[in-house]
Amino acid sequence: STMRERKATDTPHSSTDRSEGKEKLRLKQEVGLISGVSLIAGTMIGSGIFMSPEWVLHHMGNPASSLLIWAACGLLAVFGALSYAELGTIIKESGGEYIYILRIFGSFPAFLFAYTSVILVRPAGLAAVCLSFAEYAVAPFYPGCSSPQVVVKCTAAACILLLTTINCLNVRLATSVMNIFTAAKLLALLVIVVGGLVLLAKGQTQSFQNGFQGTSVGIGAVGVAFYQGLWSYDGWNNLNYVTEELKKPEVTLPRAVMIAIPLVTCLYLLVNVSYLAAMTPSELLSSGAVAVTWGDKVLGSWAWLISLSVALSTFGSSNGTFFSGGRVCYIAAREGHMPDILSMAHVRCLTPSPALMFTSVMSLIMIISGNFTSIVNFFSFIAWLFYGMTISGLLYLKIKKPELPRSYKVPIIIPIIVLMAAVYLVLAPIIDQPQIEILYIIAFIFSGIILYFPLVRFKCHPRFLQTITVHLQLFLEVAPTTKDTN
Repeated sequence: STMRERKATDTPHSSTDRSEGKEKLRLKQEVGLISGVSLIAGTMIGSGIFMSPEWVLHHMGNPASSLLIWAACGLLAVFGALSYAELGTIIKESGGEYIYILRIFGSFPAFLFAYTSVILVRPAGLAAVCLSFAEYAVAPFYPGCSSPQVVVKCTAAACILLLTTINCLNVRLATSVMNIFTAAKLLALLVIVVGGLVLLAKGQTQSFQNGFQGTSVGIGAVGVAFYQGLWSYDGWNNLNYVTEELKKPEVTLPRAVMIAIPLVTCLYLLVNVSYLAAMTPSELLSSGAVAVTWGDKVLGSWAWLISLSVALSTFGSSNGTFFSGGRVCYIAAREGHMPDILSMAHVRCLTPSPALMFTSVMSLIMIISGNFTSIVNFFSFIAWLFYGMTISGLLYLKIKKPELPRSYKVPIIIPIIVLMAAVYLVLAPIIDQPQIEILYIIAFIFSGIILYFPLVRFKCHPRFLQTITVHLQLFLEVAPTTKDTN
């Protein structure tokens, strides 16, 4: 591979060192506990809590059971994140599921994950959140009518380009943006929570009477409701994508998880209660944007604050998704599963700028033909397929390799519960309501075989690719990086 250095360095807090006359380059450890909590909470709190409640209620049939789904999604996210925290203290490398699947199961399944994630899942997820941001950002300019799609998509594209610039310039700048926007969105959710508590104190509890009447019990309906709820919790595993950039990962990773996810779960439950206190279930189901409807009913002339808050929230979530998603591409390239240029970092900014730019380009392509509602269920299907594989890898390590050093251990029953949930979430919609789109997704995943064997297994690389890599290196001012797993 072109100009690649593979040796790990010994000084964990420096960005470069010299050995045998060669300079080694790696990403800085800039992410502390506060930034870690912000990365998790800031990515989780995006557009989901403002758009998914009506769909969870739609599939479950009543308010009480929909609240149970939200609580169960939060518990599942906590269990999954705690399982990942143990994996992160055993395999102290960035890359999340990709690096864990690679180290436990080998190159082929890891390549299929990287191929699917880098080409489809991460760009599609980022595009969906940016489209959601654009919808709320341009809505005030088109009162009383729907916003033109060309304006929405141009705004979403501008959002992605801005995020690319921020994340390519400086890791500290990107984490500062996360911290600021996380504080802003928490404040917005607190406004909704307090408004709901005031309504409940005034006796507006009609939505909670006979709360379980008409509950849907079909495995498919419950599975799809989980998909919609879990979309709002997506991001619980984001800190594992940047393990090498964490300060004291063995301490920061479990602590950040235990602070961020319970906080988000409590807020989500209280926000849903507030929605149901302000409007009847039928009003909630007919609302195109639940948070805006809540603002119109509760805040009156100040309702514009909710649209602004949702726009800020989705922008902050987009930043977190982009920050971690670019790392998957970067780590996969460093392991030889993507072109070498994507494994390099900017020589001055010390950011994986080629990988970030590639993620940006793929997301822009998704925006051209994508929309928010068409992505969630299929995004969740792929995500939980690989989450299940990763959790089964943790169970393998706990049973077969208990001697491996780890600073944090999760009780074995927790990953077992997560694995059972993952199997259910993957199989339930297929069994109850099979859709042709799921077959297309599975076909896409396995289409990676066509690329894996010639390019990765047998390393059949055309010579002109090396020339292109060198020219791109010079143009982008990037160089190969080394791992820091100390």
